[in-house]
Amino acid sequence: MDARLDYLASPTASRAFKHFMSVGKAFKESPLPAATQELVALRVSQINGCGACIDMHTKEAAAAGETPVRLHLVAAWREATVFTEAERAALELAEEGTRVADAGTGVSDEVWARAARHFDGEQLTALVLLVSFMNAVNRLNIIARQPAGDYEPGRFH
Repeated sequence: MDARLDYLASPTASRAFKHFMSVGKAFKESPLPAATQELVALRVSQINGCGACIDMHTKEAAAAGETPVRLHLVAAWREATVFTEAERAALELAEEGTRVADAGTGVSDEVWARAARHFDGEQLTALVLLVSFMNAVNRLNIIARQPAGDYEPGRFH
């Protein structure tokens, strides 16, 4: 499969992606745990069907030491016993924040309260920004049909 657009060849995309890369770096420097960030990025990408991002975040998480079992179970995190309560709260918030059109109500007060029990204000801010950012990046990749499979960990660092 070939991508519809070559973002790297576009001056407009190059300028915009420079800012996107800065946003990604800000998450890495945030107090939200790195493992939680990768799990959330992966789950949002699974929901949206973004193969390029699933490829990237699976490989980045594995390179950072994440176990194959946990990576394989992200899609079924509710039934899995391998995630912490904090990770489960983050995944739940990520799902509701991604499926806003499905529920029509956004993130429920109950889901927000569970996340707030595990994350402080700065971590919650990073989590909300990450979910929003991943949804935007997923859409960029899906619309342009960016292919998956050839991502090398560390490519965007």
